[in-house]
Amino acid sequence: MASNSEAGGSADYETLMSTSDVELLKRAWRNEKAAPEILQYEGALVDRAKEQIELVEETIDDYVENGIDPLVVSLYQMDLDRAQFLLRSYLRVRLLKIEKFMFHNLKSEEAERRLSEQEKVFATRCADDLAKHFEETVLLKLPENYQSVLKQSLISEVDDMVPQPHLDTFVVCRSKNFVSLNLYEEGESPETVEMERGDLYFIRYKIVKRAIESGQIDLI
Repeated sequence: MASNSEAGGSADYETLMSTSDVELLKRAWRNEKAAPEILQYEGALVDRAKEQIELVEETIDDYVENGIDPLVVSLYQMDLDRAQFLLRSYLRVRLLKIEKFMFHNLKSEEAERRLSEQEKVFATRCADDLAKHFEETVLLKLPENYQSVLKQSLISEVDDMVPQPHLDTFVVCRSKNFVSLNLYEEGESPETVEMERGDLYFIRYKIVKRAIESGQIDLI
């Protein structure tokens, strides 16, 4: 915490933002931005970041009112700006993915589990509004067999009009520990790649998907 100086009426700067939480938030944002699909919502981290941002905002207001050295205030403001940027960027990129894959995120149990409760509400509203718009402007004017929002026609066995994330997308990643990954899916010829700590790889996302979820690999 920062303390007031009796002699100069200033304060010694000491960041109020947890350095570890800032780094975790930066990691979450980078992974989310680089991954083709939506990742698990970091609820606890977001809550801590919001609390720390509120604390810094209150501290800045108190320091300005008490005439604390402007240099110290500017340092706290830099901390605040950095944390707000990371938090907003993290939440914004998730909203963009929800809008892009709204139907997929709602119909896939795995994807839906990764959303926060607020994100689920947002996705549901977006999907309902888009479906209503399509029905009123286009679908109801088509033959009955072609009035589905999710399928090209009623004879389709799958929801072939629902955009899905491309898990074969190539990504750049860095290993945090030694990791051995299977390059192919189950049932195919086994071949592995071994990544040492700090190694950079340009590789298909679905190969490193589980390692990212477990925190062994970060996306760049």
